[in-house]
Amino acid sequence: MSNVAGKAYGMNVLTPMRPWKTWINRFIFMVARSQPRQLGGLLGLSIIHFARWVIIKRDQWPDLGQGRPRLGNDYMLFVSNFNGTWDQYIDAFSDGIPNGLDLFWYASTKYPGSIPITPFKDYIRHNQVDVDSYYNATPGAAQRDIKAALRVWIAIDALAADHARMAPEAFAEAWCRALVSVQNDLPSPGYAPVASNDTQSADRNREALVRRAPS
Repeated sequence: MSNVAGKAYGMNVLTPMRPWKTWINRFIFMVARSQPRQLGGLLGLSIIHFARWVIIKRDQWPDLGQGRPRLGNDYMLFVSNFNGTWDQYIDAFSDGIPNGLDLFWYASTKYPGSIPITPFKDYIRHNQVDVDSYYNATPGAAQRDIKAALRVWIAIDALAADHARMAPEAFAEAWCRALVSVQNDLPSPGYAPVASNDTQSADRNREALVRRAPS
């Protein structure tokens, strides 16, 4: 699948909205932005790399040479990148913020609600737009893998900054403390579970660039 790279899956969902309902969704988005704690269920889903809802009015579609379209509906574009499979993501989404999903898609035509899950999955699948290409800079790493690597990087960076001014004994103690603090972040993340076998191909294709990069 072109919208899958290693552990990551790129989703695009385009749903129509009656124009007279668009202002309701804009108001809901304004409230959600002003009260981010209401999205705690979404922010707590560690499988999500990125998620965004965008309202596109019927007169805002670009003219790329095909002529400006004459549309009867406004649309909402949902864009997300996540780890794992499509089913795992939709299940986690529905379990994590069912009320939030119902608010965000409130104005979308024929939206069935996030619960029960089967009609919701059918709705997402029917309105999903698969992409021709999907670039992922870290196909073998999930969100938690990247955060773990960043914690190790920060610890090493701090040790490098302290090395020149610390006595060997003090630096040895600092090294041990840093090692203990990031020991759970050191194991290799591996490639399982993956959503496709593209990870190996991506690593092979970028191997030459990695070898040429300055150390």
